[in-house]
Order: sequence, then structure tokens, then C-alpha cells
Amino acid sequence: MKRKDFFKNAGLGILGGVAATRLSALDLGVSDFSNSTFDSLEARVGYNHLPNKSSIVMKNMVLHKANSRGKADHGWLKSNHTFSFANYHNPERMHFGVLRVLNDDFVEGGKGFGTHPHNNMEIISIPLDGDLEHQDSMGNSGVIKSGDVQVMSAGTGIKHSEFNKNADKPVKFLQIWLFPKKKDVEPRYDQMTFKVENRKNKFQQVLSPNADDEGVWIHQDAWFHLGRFDKDQKTEYAVKKAGNGVYAFIIDGEVIINGQALEKRDGLGVWDVSTLDIKATEDAEILLMEVPMSIG
Repeated sequence: MKRKDFFKNAGLGILGGVAATRLSALDLGVSDFSNSTFDSLEARVGYNHLPNKSSIVMKNMVLHKANSRGKADHGWLKSNHTFSFANYHNPERMHFGVLRVLNDDFVEGGKGFGTHPHNNMEIISIPLDGDLEHQDSMGNSGVIKSGDVQVMSAGTGIKHSEFNKNADKPVKFLQIWLFPKKKDVEPRYDQMTFKVENRKNKFQQVLSPNADDEGVWIHQDAWFHLGRFDKDQKTEYAVKKAGNGVYAFIIDGEVIINGQALEKRDGLGVWDVSTLDIKATEDAEILLMEVPMSIG
């Protein structure tokens, strides 16, 4: 994909429903069933990832340093937003392909998000520390912790709540939203526990578009992998589907990906490649999110 096509196809600030609204602190993550986030593909708010002080665009990469993310501090909730979300709105940081939201959340003990709706979005939660309790309008309830991955296909509409299970310690987790491959699917929920030892110095697949493949599945041609690497370890990642891009999020440590040095909580989007060359320059934990670069 040419750089100009990235701006046109993957970088367009596509807004509608929740994405078009600067939500209040009490409405984080809410979308209206009657106004789908996936309906307004013509509503464009400038090109995403244009070169500026917070996004560094190279030939086929975009770099988001950890300290360039949007920040929210509501006392009980502290969040860092890689892309525009809630009161953080930057038309140049709307999404990377179908990757719409990447929130790095910290929730105080006993606190959380009350019952709220979503529709037409694939929502993935990855706990990093602590226990996150979930309940939804389909009758699902459960607790996810480090080593688990939770997915929710909001489809035609779902309501759910998320709370810190523990009163005496915080929960830290990543919440990720992807535009779906098709809208108005039947809502569904799933969670899975993974053996973290299986990601030692290699990538472990935790999400795919195929229900019969390893990990949880969603309605999108996306693959997620988690890996924990010792210092000086090297590996490669092969892109699963031609035309997809990969967004790497450094959970911890320091790495070099395709020649670009990255530190804790940095993000790097790469497109027009078939492989990523990765080296841990310190002990590191990495989340790779392979996603389509065009929406719809």
C-alpha cells in the first residue's frame, strides 16, 4: 500500500455514533444502538496520522510514543488512549485500519463501568494485573485475570458492565475495539485462559477470525499474538493475510521492530510488509495486532 493510500483508506477519520461524540467520563465506551458506529463511513474528519509532534510517519510505519497518548484521570479510572476516545479527540489519531480503540486502563479497587450499551464493534479485553468482573444482557458473567482474553461481538446490541473484582487492589487491562467485518451480527461473548508459559520467547496466538483456530475468535480478519521475550532474543512475525497491517504495542520492556526502537507502552503501526523482524533489547512483553487496513 502506498503512503497516500494509507492516508485515504486506513487513515480516514471515520466517525459516527460513539466515535463522533466526545463522551463524558460516565459514558466511556457507550454507543447508541440506533446510531451504529459502522454506518457513517462517509463522515470524514481529516487524514489520520499526518506527521505532527505526536505521530511520526515513515515510509510504511507510524510511531506513537507512550507519552503522546491521550490521558484521562477520573480518580477511580486512569486511562491512556492511543486513539481518540471520550474527551480525548484528535482527528489525526482516529484509528489504524480497523483498529479503532486501544485503551490502557487502571481502575481502583471496587470501582468500574456501570451497565452501558455497545453495537457493531468487536471488543477485546486483555487483563494485565488484577481481576475484572463482567456481566452482560445475554446472561454472561465471569471474572478475567492476567492470562485471559475476553471478546464481545456487540453486533445488533448488547449491554454490559465491568468492575474491579477486588476492593483492595487495582485492576489494569487493555481494552481494544475493532470495526467488524460485517454489521448487525448476533451478539456473542467468549473468554479463554491461556498458558503464559507458551509465549516464552515466542508469540502465542490468542485471537483469530476462525472459531476452529487457536484462541478466541471475532468477526474480522484479525489475528492477535502475545509474546514475552528475554533480552537479546530475536524472532519474526509473518503476516497472515496479504494487505493487512500490524500494530505492535509494547506492554513492557524495550524492543526493535523493523529497525525502529520502541519502549514500554509505545505503539508502532506497520503496513506493506510480509514479515516483522523483532529483537528484544531488554526483557519485553509485546502485543501484536494484525488488522485489515481498510474499513468495510
